[in-house]
Amino acid sequence: MNDRPPPATIKGRGAADNPRERFEAFTREREVVDPADEAAPLPRTVITLQQARSIISRNESPDVPFSQSINPYQGCEHGCIYCYARPTHAYLGHSPGLDFETKLFGKKNAAELLRTELSRPDYRCALIALGANTDPYQPVEREHRITRDILEVLAEFRHPVGIVTKSSLVERDIDILSDMAKENLAHVFVSVTSLDGELARSLEPRATAPYRRIETLRRLGDAGIPCGVLMAPVIPFINDKDIEGVLEAAATAGASMAGYVMLRLPLEVKTLFRDWLERHVPMRARHVMSSIHDVREGRDNDPEFGSRMRGKGELAALIAQRFAIACKRFSLNSGERFVLDVTKFRVPGEAKQLGLF
Repeated sequence: MNDRPPPATIKGRGAADNPRERFEAFTREREVVDPADEAAPLPRTVITLQQARSIISRNESPDVPFSQSINPYQGCEHGCIYCYARPTHAYLGHSPGLDFETKLFGKKNAAELLRTELSRPDYRCALIALGANTDPYQPVEREHRITRDILEVLAEFRHPVGIVTKSSLVERDIDILSDMAKENLAHVFVSVTSLDGELARSLEPRATAPYRRIETLRRLGDAGIPCGVLMAPVIPFINDKDIEGVLEAAATAGASMAGYVMLRLPLEVKTLFRDWLERHVPMRARHVMSSIHDVREGRDNDPEFGSRMRGKGELAALIAQRFAIACKRFSLNSGERFVLDVTKFRVPGEAKQLGLF
């Protein structure tokens, strides 16, 4: 796998060091600390609040079911080792490793920018996704409430929103989301990668525990909010064994939709994930990487539209078949897909033009 020994695992963090980002000329290495030394300093989370220049990101990807998204935060304290958003931290001059989990940036003026954007005469309403890159309900949201402010604006404009999160903090905003759901303006997907708490603690160390995410699905459903489960990513020979268990638990809790994404290892993520394998499952590391190459045509990553989300080959087809059978068994995806209402959008205070006839 690697020529050098893997760095020691840091409690509560997914990455163990700060590998050089692709724009950096020099290599940085964390000082080697005895993992048994409980007095060793742990990396602290630091958030910088910034005045963003824009707030809605747009894409034309045929692989995702939305064209607009908002990410209230850059970087994510959940520390998911597999996160495909990690390489974006390099554009900020930081490493996709520990920096991504500990040096966060919040868009302080997000709600203000959103209000301005939605009020533009040329704005055309389309679903806005919250959580496309980093989790809108990561721990720093408890204090800074940027996501809450965004939801309040969307509710005021009667604008449809779809949320993906690994955090039970979304329950805090049930008051807004339930009112929006009554108008068919909101749905929530909860990401659950495994029911194995021990595995989750190493894969996504600061995300909500799996059993609480399932309970979150139940509470969202009880509040009348359409919800689904997202198993992202599926990692062959790491969590693919949990496909049926996750779908059954989610369906029992009230989820009606389900989706999955095959593991992606773009840019620096491939090095971070290899280090994670060597630290947590060294005896399976080579086999896991071999299986990933099987579904990515011999590569670490496949960036191509049409295959990047599901993979190719026999193993990818087998996982797709298992997922489809389990969904049918547990009555997931059996009804209409969540299609939110874009016709109710209106700018507050703006008089509606009457028809001529």
